[in-house]
Amino acid sequence: MQPSLRYPWYVVFVLMLAYVSSFIDRQILNLLVGPLKRDFHLSDTKVSLLMGLSFALFYTLMGIPVARWADRAPRRRIIVFGVALWSLMTALCGVVKTYGQFFLARVGVGVGEASLSPAAYSIITDYFPKEKLATAISVYSMGAFLGSGLAVLLGASLVSLPPETTTVVLPLVGEVFSWQLLFFYIGLPGILIVLLLFTVKEPLRRGALVQNGKIEPVSLREAFGHIGRQRRAFFSVTLGITFVSLVAFGANAWIPTHFVRTFGWPIGKIGFSFGLIIAVFSTAGVLAGGWLADFLTRRGYPDGKVRVGLIASAGLLLSAFFPLVPLPEMSLGLCTLPCFFCAFPLGASSAAVQELVPNQVRALASALYLFILNLIALGFGPTLVALLTDYVFRDESAIRFSLATLTVVGGALGLVSYAAGLGGKKGK
Repeated sequence: MQPSLRYPWYVVFVLMLAYVSSFIDRQILNLLVGPLKRDFHLSDTKVSLLMGLSFALFYTLMGIPVARWADRAPRRRIIVFGVALWSLMTALCGVVKTYGQFFLARVGVGVGEASLSPAAYSIITDYFPKEKLATAISVYSMGAFLGSGLAVLLGASLVSLPPETTTVVLPLVGEVFSWQLLFFYIGLPGILIVLLLFTVKEPLRRGALVQNGKIEPVSLREAFGHIGRQRRAFFSVTLGITFVSLVAFGANAWIPTHFVRTFGWPIGKIGFSFGLIIAVFSTAGVLAGGWLADFLTRRGYPDGKVRVGLIASAGLLLSAFFPLVPLPEMSLGLCTLPCFFCAFPLGASSAAVQELVPNQVRALASALYLFILNLIALGFGPTLVALLTDYVFRDESAIRFSLATLTVVGGALGLVSYAAGLGGKKGK
């Protein structure tokens, strides 16, 4: 008789809430392009650096040392520290006075959020059997899309309210822009998640290398050696999800602005509509991809998780025309396609990485996976759209062509990367 998974699913739910919080904190800037440009006197490119590189640079750099810590120490403790840190740094965005201060606060958010996913993936893998792992990680990954959707919805509702004043005076801080208060609303509730995390039990480490009845310590060199022996599978999955996510981060950052510039929609209107699309269709995509990956695993396909990535990449290529249609309602409806396909392989790809290495290396493998993914996808996805708009098309209204170009490039590169990982034989 298999043990009950009731408590493991509770753990996934709590970790998902933390993931929701992290994505609200990192994605809220997507709705603040206008106020940021106006009040801090910024170009599209400088705004994109706040959206992407400022966060991604330290998110990725801190990921590997934090992951080594998570492979050896209690993982819940690491997550608690991270949630508290990023919540505080998000709130600090509400009091900054200069672009440089804003950049540094976003760096702090990235440092805090680096603690979550490597440790969370490792915990979930210890709680679930292989044939249900992709679904479990997909449910956790829902947090990314629920958080992104809620960030857009929350941001749209608040920025669309006509403020009585453009600035407010805070005790001890002084005068800040009224829209900066949004960072307090989304940052401080993270403390409640910290309290919930104390109900999560540290699981026994399964699948660890054991010698003489004791878990064998693994040096950094040995850990990278384990990853290196699986380099074809590792880099196929990692680069595949990276290029798919390049589209996701770039599109999510600039689709609201596309509707403002191309169709003249108010930010509140597109924010509400696009937030719902992310919350519904991206969530459906990640759950469907996780279910399909586990189904293929049960049917004996060792490369089932790679096949999920191939489907997603092909779907992106077929949906690349979504920003080019002339009617705003049609363009909005077609946004459901990239939202669905960008989310489709996330849980499957993350689960695949966990299965490649022993327990003592899982967090490190996840951190390396996330290092590549976020440095390229998050670091350059929003900026690539901005660079195409500013320096190739040289017209703010041409942002639709930048979005279409990004989708084609990301989908094609994802297809090639995932295809390199095919080749496993069907099991019995």
